[in-house]
Amino acid sequence: MTAPSIGPSAAPARPLSPAPTRRSPWMLRLLVLIVLLVSAVSAIFLVLKKAGVAPRRLAPYIEQRAAGHNRTIVAFGHWLGRTLLENDRGPAYVARPIALPVGAHPGGADGAPVTATAVAGGSRIVPVASEEAALAALAAARPGDVIVFAPGTYLFRKPYLELRTAGAPDAPITVRAAVAGTVTLELDTNEGFLVSAPYWRFENLVVKGICRDDGACEHAFHVVGKASHFTARNNTISDFNAHFKINGVDGSFPDDGLIDGNTLTNTRIRMTDSPVTLIDLVAARNWVIRRNLLTDFIKGDGDRISYGAYAKGAGGNNLFENNIVICEYLLRSPAGARVGLSLGGGGTGPAYCRDGRCGVEQDGSAIRGNLIASCSDDGIYLNRASASRIVHNTLVDTGGIAVRFKETSADLEGNLVDGMIHARDGATLREADDVSTSAARLFLGSHPVRRLLGNTARPPFGGSIPRRPASTQQLAPDLCSGRPRTRPAYGAFDDFHGCMP
Repeated sequence: MTAPSIGPSAAPARPLSPAPTRRSPWMLRLLVLIVLLVSAVSAIFLVLKKAGVAPRRLAPYIEQRAAGHNRTIVAFGHWLGRTLLENDRGPAYVARPIALPVGAHPGGADGAPVTATAVAGGSRIVPVASEEAALAALAAARPGDVIVFAPGTYLFRKPYLELRTAGAPDAPITVRAAVAGTVTLELDTNEGFLVSAPYWRFENLVVKGICRDDGACEHAFHVVGKASHFTARNNTISDFNAHFKINGVDGSFPDDGLIDGNTLTNTRIRMTDSPVTLIDLVAARNWVIRRNLLTDFIKGDGDRISYGAYAKGAGGNNLFENNIVICEYLLRSPAGARVGLSLGGGGTGPAYCRDGRCGVEQDGSAIRGNLIASCSDDGIYLNRASASRIVHNTLVDTGGIAVRFKETSADLEGNLVDGMIHARDGATLREADDVSTSAARLFLGSHPVRRLLGNTARPPFGGSIPRRPASTQQLAPDLCSGRPRTRPAYGAFDDFHGCMP
């Protein structure tokens, strides 16, 4: 008899299967976080690129938004803003003198003494050696006069020096120093020279604003109404809000002017609510602004927006050519927006527009062959500027080139831009072979254009800039050599050493 089994019967053996692998929860969370972070950063870069926001413009906004919160947020905002600014602009630098554009320095082609044989036949030389004699000569001027200041310093304290006598095409009225740099005019005046008649010329003068209140020294030269064919050549002008102010009056406009080979600068930040723009051109046409050095136009009060030069007010066919514009050269300020050159500026009130409405701010104007550097905002800004031509400019340490609003149309070619080129708000931008820098690289502190210029954001520039095929646009002469360009390098010059003394 078989004994009964005790307990449950044994189950048949089954093969063992491997235990399922389990991914650590923190690893999954980290992967998701990385994907989300990369996606967010990519989306931010796309938004910033579309909006044309350079790091230098975003940095102050971040610091402003962080202000007033707890200390941690304020400290983080300050750190982030400083990091973005340094990535975009580079470390702080010690300002150093820079050579002027070819032909713009004192003692150049216009530095020879004036003699009777040096002026047109029938002209008379009117020598002046005192403030009283100068005022009398200006008041009694007639076509063909050449008013020559004796060497020295002259002080004028008047609301303005009004010039209402017209010169003639073949007999302009000229005010000059015999040798550049030997005559200084100190102006404690609101407007300096108020020119309301055609064919006046100013040459070889040093003009200084000496007002204690920056709001009092508005303009060195105010060119208005019928003052067409105005010329300023080889002057050094400092410490005004707008060294040249040009605008229409009573339906007349001062067209066909020339500002050539001047040095325009300020020795301090302008503490004023007034516009700070070294060349403020409104509603006039056919002006040529060429071979000038424009530096240090910082507005320290009001909206803190300033420009090196602009043309606006429904004028057109104006030309900025072969200028050197350094927004921050000997002066620096962490606050405010400094723009190099602009067609359209910040816009114009209809009452001041040539057409009474400013359908466009500019039509058919050009910016070509300029060097623009060290600007806290855009190097070139187009605002309602139709049929614009932006050709072979070099921009370093600026926010780039901005083209804005549906009225704006612009052809760009051959520009070398250490920054972005972007259009927004419906503007039409046609590019042909420009070199620029993407938003992502700017935010990461990568500057390939600066490498082409010798890894520097400020003159003097070295490096080796590649050449490009012959341009389809009319070119300015080489900024540094003054020679015509047939197969040029990108930007305004082939070799910057030609700009050095």
